[in-house]
Amino acid sequence: MTHAMQHGAAAVYSDSSATVSPILEARNLRKVFPVGGGSLFGRQQTVKALEDFSVCLRPGYTTALVGESGSGKTTAARILAGMYQATSGDILFSGVSSRNMPGGLQSRKYHQHVQLIFQDPFASLNAAHSIRYHLARPLQIYHKARTKTDLEIEILALLQRVSLTPAEQFIQKLPHELSGGQRQRVAIARALAPKPSVLLADEPVSMLDVSIRLDILNLLTRLKDEENLALLYITHDIASARYFADTILVMYAGQSIESGPSEALIKEPKHPYTQLLLSAAPDPARNSVEPLIGKGESPSLINPPAGCRFHPRCPFAKDICRTGFPKRTEIQKDHWVNCFLYTDALETASSDIPAPAAP
Repeated sequence: MTHAMQHGAAAVYSDSSATVSPILEARNLRKVFPVGGGSLFGRQQTVKALEDFSVCLRPGYTTALVGESGSGKTTAARILAGMYQATSGDILFSGVSSRNMPGGLQSRKYHQHVQLIFQDPFASLNAAHSIRYHLARPLQIYHKARTKTDLEIEILALLQRVSLTPAEQFIQKLPHELSGGQRQRVAIARALAPKPSVLLADEPVSMLDVSIRLDILNLLTRLKDEENLALLYITHDIASARYFADTILVMYAGQSIESGPSEALIKEPKHPYTQLLLSAAPDPARNSVEPLIGKGESPSLINPPAGCRFHPRCPFAKDICRTGFPKRTEIQKDHWVNCFLYTDALETASSDIPAPAAP
């Protein structure tokens, strides 16, 4: 159960996570990927995958990163995991900038504390190796077992922690001998082996049968509470984010557009894109409310629209939305939005790219 759910109605416009110091923080990340061999005139084309992305992950709390496919969620997670290098911006772990870390984000110490759970549990496991091998490797690399006996005990304990019991029946199996849900539990156990502080779960249930998705999300929530982990839950399903996250951060086409405590953001979404996501999500409690209609599809990130990238689809778009990106507007405590509907356009339309936020 998330902290927001535990706090009930009192959590609607407050987020107690804000009082806990972040263990992992991204500040103003920008990522540009070169593509192709250049244009007809020799200019290299680029994919502008992230613009001014910031997030704080705190021990014991879940942050949901929500958006459509292509919004930059996975890129953000892989930068946080040290798999991609940001074009600009900074990442802090326990308050220390990546620029001051020995080895930076590629160091073994950083990878020990920040673990990524991939979307496809079959592709993330080596089909040629047993479950014992997959769990033994991180235990050996990060020196979590001194002897063969200790190694066996730790492997069995990991399987039990992710509810693969009796553990002895799974240890010799190959990935193809397991169901999708069991493979994802092995992937989660592998991520837990180094005893991390942060788990980055990249759409961990989207490849699984609907019947077992809830079990996996409950498992992640239980582990987060037991280990006091900071959990980043990446999803395109804002309905599940509501129930499993304390805070929701909404992304569109590489830009962060709205964030707030889960209940506050769901009950009073401000950005038209957040409203569009919610109107498309199934909700038995919603009566015959007219859904918000968004025009078209997500833009190409090779040549994204100027200003707010949602403006070609937005039913409320103004002229200013096509040229400038709005500054952050605080709606309630810890609930903010980047939208000209809630700010003075004359004061904020100074550039296409948002100004870096203060640390």
